[in-house]
Amino acid sequence: MSDVSLKAVRKSYGSVEVVHGVDLEITSGEFVVFVGPSGCGKSTLLRMIAGLEDITAGDVYIGGERMNDVRPSRRGVAMVFQSYALYPHMNVHGNMSFSMRLARRPKDEIDSKVGGAADTLQIRDYLDRRPSHLSGGQRQRVAIGRAFVREPGVFLFDEPLSNLDAALRVQTRIEIARLHRSLDATMIYVTHDQVEAMTMADRIVVLNDGVVEQIGTPMELYHTPANLFVAGFIGSPKMNLFAVEPDAGHIRFGDDLGGGTVSIAGGDATTLGVRPEHLQPDPEGPIAAEIEIVENLGEYALIYLNTPGGQQVTMKVADPDGLDAGGEVRIGFAPSRAHLFAADGSRAA
Repeated sequence: MSDVSLKAVRKSYGSVEVVHGVDLEITSGEFVVFVGPSGCGKSTLLRMIAGLEDITAGDVYIGGERMNDVRPSRRGVAMVFQSYALYPHMNVHGNMSFSMRLARRPKDEIDSKVGGAADTLQIRDYLDRRPSHLSGGQRQRVAIGRAFVREPGVFLFDEPLSNLDAALRVQTRIEIARLHRSLDATMIYVTHDQVEAMTMADRIVVLNDGVVEQIGTPMELYHTPANLFVAGFIGSPKMNLFAVEPDAGHIRFGDDLGGGTVSIAGGDATTLGVRPEHLQPDPEGPIAAEIEIVENLGEYALIYLNTPGGQQVTMKVADPDGLDAGGEVRIGFAPSRAHLFAADGSRAA
């Protein structure tokens, strides 16, 4: 295990800067997820840690040692790619043992480590098969096993589940989490899927346009988002955001939202956010809406509504009885569930 430290790390391609001075401390044994939309710089940041991208400015430390000029093979990291990157002419055993054979490790040691990794990842029965004879989930487990046998100080995962179907994503997500617990290894995982981030991470780093918007535990990001970007990105379905006006200890909604008020000291807030599960039908609620679609998912239902001004609102309820498409409803929320944001997007007091 190794800790990882990024100090004012920047990356530019010519005159275009894509990573803007990232500072981050990852402790030994921690599972950290970089999350953000496509093009936000998360994979570039991971590749700089791996040594696959040059660092324009700043420093990367692994295990206390500065790595800027150290070759990737000597950084003590192992990377699992989105595309598996398996050798098609080798069987599973050959793929998993390749780095050890290059290092001329004894055959008994190679067989022992490959066998142990295969048992952990439940792929021992496939050791003689070639990648073309495996499913997508099995190939990804082979790629993880190849990293596992190297016994790296840091595991790096670059969107490893994006090529899998929904059921395999859940299964492989559980296997990676189980692997982290059994190895107590330092892992850095990149994804654009905030559900993966929420379910796997010890801490999440939210990136947007090469800038770190917030770092925290999944629940810290969910319950106290630092700004509008994090509020809208973390959570599925995403947070509902409404333009509001503070008014003498109250928050006032415009006529396009129903014209109601809520007893909240809004300070300098211009936007109010409420998560779908915290909205509920309320005859005295401040927001008016027409029910457009009801998605009954068994355990709960998602209600999609339109306000008088045409804004779409999502409400999550346990029982959709009486909430039918085409009907009109007023909705409310407990003031303690509201999130307030200032005009610059930052979290308001």
